[in-house]
Amino acid sequence: MTTTPFARRPRLKPIMRLQWEPVQDAHVLLYPEGMVKLNQSASEILKRCDGTRDLDTLTSELEAAFSTSGLRPEVDAFIDEATRRGWLEQVT
Repeated sequence: MTTTPFARRPRLKPIMRLQWEPVQDAHVLLYPEGMVKLNQSASEILKRCDGTRDLDTLTSELEAAFSTSGLRPEVDAFIDEATRRGWLEQVT
């Protein structure tokens, strides 16, 4: 069960920067202590974490982009983990 309330809108913390890194051939999350190379799923979720989308909207966009359904549990789990790691903050 997720601990992320549905009404929240996640966004990257100001010290984080998401960018495409050609050398890595992947999106990376940059922060003062280092860098995290992201897989496609993580980067697609984080691209949408700008504080304007609630989790319903974010999930709907992902499901439309990838012609699938039922992504909510995975999105919630990723958002929870990214928040725990200090990558995201929640806008209420």
